Amino acid sequence: MLEHGGRLRKAALDYCIDEAEWLDLSTGLAPWPFAVPDIPLRAWARLPETDDGLEQAACDYYGTLQALPVAGSQMAIQLLPRLRRAGKVGVLSPCYAEHAEAWRRNGYIVREVLEHEVDFFLDSLDVLVVVNPNNPTGLSLTPARLLDWHSRLAQRGGWLVVDEAFMDNTPQLSLAPFAHQVGLIVLRSFGKFFGLAGVRLGFVLAERRLLKLLAEQVGPWAVSGPTRVVGAACLRDTQAQARQRERAEQASERLAALLDLYGFKPQGGCALFQWLITECAEELYEFMARRGILLRLFTHNSSLRFGLPGEEADWVRLSQAFEEYAKDNQ
Repeated sequence: MLEHGGRLRKAALDYCIDEAEWLDLSTGLAPWPFAVPDIPLRAWARLPETDDGLEQAACDYYGTLQALPVAGSQMAIQLLPRLRRAGKVGVLSPCYAEHAEAWRRNGYIVREVLEHEVDFFLDSLDVLVVVNPNNPTGLSLTPARLLDWHSRLAQRGGWLVVDEAFMDNTPQLSLAPFAHQVGLIVLRSFGKFFGLAGVRLGFVLAERRLLKLLAEQVGPWAVSGPTRVVGAACLRDTQAQARQRERAEQASERLAALLDLYGFKPQGGCALFQWLITECAEELYEFMARRGILLRLFTHNSSLRFGLPGEEADWVRLSQAFEEYAKDNQ
C-alpha cells in the first residue's frame, strides 16, 4: 500500500513520543471537526436505507443532479478503472498517488503529465485524471479549461475524472453542476472539509448510467447507517459550513505567512494546507518530528505539506519550533 499522511501511531513509535503529545500537521484535514449529531439507535440496529435524505442533501450541497455515496472517495478511485476496458490514462501530476496506482493495477497504460503537457497528450488518452485543487501543490484550474478537456475526451468516448477533495472552500470552481454530462466524473470527499475523516464518506457525481454501473461495483450498504446520519446533518448545516470556510481561509493565510517569516515561502497551497519545496525537506521533517510535530514529507521532489494548526497553542508550538530551527541553522 502507498504511504499517506496521518500515520501518527507509527511516528509515535519511531520517535518515542506518546501519541497524545503530537501536533499532527501531516494531513489535509480541517482541524475543527463538525459536531456529530445524536445518532438514533435504529441507525445502528438496521441496515442502511437509501431514502433517508443523504443523497438529496449531497445534491443540494454540491449543486448537482445526482450523487452516489461511497465509503470514502478512495473507494471510487479504486473502482472506476473496472468500468472501462484497458486503454491510456493521463494523470496530471504530481498529485494524490492513489489515482495512478489504481489505473496501473487494472492494466491501463498510465502517463503522468505536467500541466503544460496536457494539451499535447490529450488526444492520445482515453481518460484524464485531474485533482483540483491539487494535492499537494494546491494548483487550481478553471472550470472553462477543464470543460474544454472534457469536451475533447467525450467526443471520443473518453472520460475526465476530477477529484475535488479540497474544493469545499472554492465551490465556484467546482464542476459539480456539469457532472450530468457524459464522460465527466467528479469525486468529492466529505472527511477533509468537515474534519471527520473517520466516518469514511465520499460522493461520486456523474451521469445516471455511469452511477448505476458504479453502484453495482460498490455493492449494497457500502455506507453505514450512522455515517449517513452524520453526513446528511453536516451537509445541511450551512451556518457551520460558512464558519468552517472562513476559519480555514484565515488559517491557511496565517500558515503561509508563518512559513514565509522563517524563509520558507510556500510554492502552493489551498484552504486546508500549504506546500513547500525545499532542499532541506528531509532535515526539516526530522527536526519537527523530534519535537512531536508531524509533517507530510515527499522525498521524490524534496517537498513538505503543512496542514493547519487548530488551536492557538498549536500555532505557538509550531512557531517556536521554527525559531529553534532558525537558531540552529544560523
